[in-house]
Amino acid sequence: MSGRAVTAELLAVVVAMVDGRPAVLTLGEPPRLPAGPLLPSHRSLQAATRAWVEEQTGRRLGYLEQLYTFADLDRDDRGRRISISYLGLTTPGEPGIGGWTGWYELFPWEDHRDAGGSGAEPVVDRLRAWADADADRRDERLQRVAISFGLAGRAWQPELTLQRYELLYEAGLVAEAPDETRRPDGELAPGGRMLGDHRRALATGIARLRAKIGYRPVVFELMPAAFTLRQLQDGVEALSGHAVHTQNFRRLIEQQDLVEETGALLETGGRPARLYRFRRQVLQERHVAGTKVPTARAR
Repeated sequence: MSGRAVTAELLAVVVAMVDGRPAVLTLGEPPRLPAGPLLPSHRSLQAATRAWVEEQTGRRLGYLEQLYTFADLDRDDRGRRISISYLGLTTPGEPGIGGWTGWYELFPWEDHRDAGGSGAEPVVDRLRAWADADADRRDERLQRVAISFGLAGRAWQPELTLQRYELLYEAGLVAEAPDETRRPDGELAPGGRMLGDHRRALATGIARLRAKIGYRPVVFELMPAAFTLRQLQDGVEALSGHAVHTQNFRRLIEQQDLVEETGALLETGGRPARLYRFRRQVLQERHVAGTKVPTARAR
């Protein structure tokens, strides 16, 4: 029998807010996502993922959902692998294995919290050069760049994280691209590489989480038990990579009755800020209709 062996693994995108920044649990160098086996004692794939992540890292997963199954040929130099990926949310803390790596160390172009989205500028310039290099497909490529990166009057869409990464992969602008298309190191998009297809799996997880915060209160899984409204807004902005309008954000939070005061104050050196907690009753009250959390909007 010829050809490379096919292996399978459970891949975990474990996300926490660490010192106010969204971070993912990684191991080794180049960084990789935690991966583990499905054992006969596990009653389901989700149970298996939850069990070995918590056993190996010491971090209890809150929200957990399946992301995607990756099985593309030639996207992993270790051979063909079937990777069933999961997105898990947890609280910050020292993991039993590995460490926390900031999202924007791996995807600097995804941080649009400043007015110009400057992290994407060098990436866009290189993509335009890639488009110009093929006269027959130039217009189609430029349109894809404009849609993915919010150019030519289009809005930046935070949840298109995977599409942006795949476009850079196709253009040979990320380190994980195949040898025959990869640009020289000096021309690659900024951001650290990951093992095999793990950065692609992480991009899928970021895109899913960014989409989720628009209609489900998953952001509260990443917040401390008590927080100020400013801290909550900072968390949403950090996850989405986009600024939100402060007054509109607070108005939506109040209208949806998502939080309640704890009665305590946080001393900040100036005027004390009220501390809030998530109203868990929301999950029961709006089980059918869902709960809308404010999505990112420009200032």
